[in-house]
Amino acid sequence: MGLGPPDRERTVSIADAPRGLGSAGVARLVVVHPRPLVGILPLAGDEVVLGRTAGAAGSLVIGHPTVSRNHALLRWNAGAGCHTVADCGSHNGTWLEGSPVRNVPRFLADQAVLRFGDVLAVYERREQTVADAPEVSLEAVPGQSLAALALRAAVARAGGDPSPALIEGATGVGKERIAAELHRLSGRRGPLVVVNCAALSPSVIESQLFGHTRGAFTGAITEQLGLFRAAAGGTLFLDELGELPLELQPKLLRAVELGEVVAVGSTQRQQVDVRLVAATNRSLADEVARGKFRRDLHARVSLCQVAVPPLSARRSDLLPWLDRLHRAWGQARGHSELAPLELHTDAALALLLHSWPDNLRGLQRLVHGVATTTARAALTQAEVVAWFGGEPAAARVETPPVPPMRTPSNPTPRPEAPRLPARTRRPRPSAEELLAALERLGWSIRATAKHYAVERKQISRWIERYAIVPPAGRVEDDDADEP
Repeated sequence: MGLGPPDRERTVSIADAPRGLGSAGVARLVVVHPRPLVGILPLAGDEVVLGRTAGAAGSLVIGHPTVSRNHALLRWNAGAGCHTVADCGSHNGTWLEGSPVRNVPRFLADQAVLRFGDVLAVYERREQTVADAPEVSLEAVPGQSLAALALRAAVARAGGDPSPALIEGATGVGKERIAAELHRLSGRRGPLVVVNCAALSPSVIESQLFGHTRGAFTGAITEQLGLFRAAAGGTLFLDELGELPLELQPKLLRAVELGEVVAVGSTQRQQVDVRLVAATNRSLADEVARGKFRRDLHARVSLCQVAVPPLSARRSDLLPWLDRLHRAWGQARGHSELAPLELHTDAALALLLHSWPDNLRGLQRLVHGVATTTARAALTQAEVVAWFGGEPAAARVETPPVPPMRTPSNPTPRPEAPRLPARTRRPRPSAEELLAALERLGWSIRATAKHYAVERKQISRWIERYAIVPPAGRVEDDDADEP
């Protein structure tokens, strides 16, 4: 399967994703840049060559001039439980998370960002096939990443269930949008009432939720129904539920379990037909363990659970989200024909590698800053980094300079390996760190042991643990050099 040349726009449907890959589950490359090549390349075999033109059966084709005919080799590693990538001597290089890849295989974690020449792709893998839920609105829960598919499936399961639902996710991931979609899918005819528990006044929070009678307290000059009765027949969305005071939680539990509330200043129980949907950016299970949240209330409100992944866990959706927020920015200001933001490859890479701690709010801030101050046709990496307020674009790795496209008039050399860090004792390296060290040190066990300040046997054990397959004849044990 392949993606066509850059002058032929193509977006591959999610139906192209493989239904299974044996022990590898579902694995694929999602090409995210440049825009005309956006699509999905399933990894359906144990070994596949990626290149500009079709080669052996099952090869992956990306029709871009900066991609070599045989650019990179991707292979399933059963021991490590993931694919590996190695460069095949390409003209313009292969990069993983901003670091150069040569002919030694590098492990690919889920959400790894790959660069082939000037083409960017995200590696995605799941243990099981992920089926989409067409009943869930793509406007409410957009995205074609495997994480987005799993999220829509969870929303579909919870949407038609009348039980309370708990939406968990970091700040800025779009929990309120999920709550609105759960309300729509429920078919309830009453309203969706949104309440931020963190914004409720601690002194009158009980009356705000359950209502109060006239004269119940100083200032209560009229009767108030409260938010539960205001949401009768519909859905009450309690955002930031973890902020609810501990002493009020038993009354909330009663309202959820028995469907009745008692207004402040009254002894009469009022029946309410309300579905409760709650959201939190905390782990309520951890709050229960610390005694900050009631165990029985947590068990009750989490009968249906929807976990919303952060933006860093759905990287293949990031650039489409950028376009979506940019269009919304323009429409809010009367610019219905606003042209999409164009990105240089380095700028797109910086966006993909950013950690996005504020998630969609951070991306929205970037869009606003770019749209209000930039008139350039395409953004550069330096400009993108500037919108982050000077913080590094790649939180996990330092992005090395990327060589330009190699042509007969511009024979760009292969990038050099990064310099060896200081030889200080350090914790056990990751598989990728160990691979990089072995490659830098010419696959010398002795030199690698000195680098990590451990015995040579430990290096051998790490190699076995990570199921690293050394290049034939490259491993040097250096036994003869022992004194």
